[in-house]
Amino acid sequence: KKDMPPMIWVLLDESGPTGTHEFADSVNNGPWGHALIAEYIPWLESRYRMDGKASGRFLNGHSSGGWATLWLQTAYPKTFGGTWSTSPDPSDFHDFTGIDLYATGANAYRKPDGSANPLVRDKGQVIATFETFAKLERVLGSYGGQLASFEWVFSPRGKDGRPQPMFNRDTGAVDADVAAYWREHYDISQRVRTNWPALKPDLDGKIHLIVGTADTFYLDGSAKLFKATLDELHAKSDFRFLPGKTHFDLYTEGEDRQALLKKIAWEMYGVARPGQKR
Repeated sequence: KKDMPPMIWVLLDESGPTGTHEFADSVNNGPWGHALIAEYIPWLESRYRMDGKASGRFLNGHSSGGWATLWLQTAYPKTFGGTWSTSPDPSDFHDFTGIDLYATGANAYRKPDGSANPLVRDKGQVIATFETFAKLERVLGSYGGQLASFEWVFSPRGKDGRPQPMFNRDTGAVDADVAAYWREHYDISQRVRTNWPALKPDLDGKIHLIVGTADTFYLDGSAKLFKATLDELHAKSDFRFLPGKTHFDLYTEGEDRQALLKKIAWEMYGVARPGQKR
């Protein structure tokens, strides 16, 4: 495409039998992050004309891919020169699609006032609640559903060899021990806050997060908390909250459905090839 800079795109599929593995090392899914960093990227760079250094390796992903790219950038900050993560799954579990998983007596189905936790919205209208979504998924089976997929990545392994549920599917009650494990291992905001002095030299300025203010799954809430964490740390970051954009039209401008991707590509190119004109 003439409106894209010259660069090599590697499109990774993060789907598996248990959902999306998110390129995170997990006791349930295995060492996907390590395999990517230690095996696949070196293999790629030995075969193709790539820069082979952080300033020429960039990340972009949407939704679960948005979470995966945030994770990879923060977990392996020396490897990558920046992530452009769009509408990522929750990066701060104080707002897991609107639910504070760490609150005393947290419940995935109900707010403290007893009203239902929404999960899907469109044009200001609630389309589905968290409970509806969870119970629909339960009917569809144990594997591949979105909520179960989170547990395969984030949860400790139970005695039955399966990931421990984060919440009770009948009552919605959040398991505080499981939530604590999620926090310690996979809450990106918590991880960055705890390890900032060590992360700063290689991570500062590399996080770009773009989300719509009308995100279909309420993912703008978690992004705001992550931004607040980075702001408290006086970190350099780039957060864009696009007014009225949803989960599904974020990349579109007018007739161009890839407008945002082109912008991102040129921003990446500016880091890899500073000073070069378009």
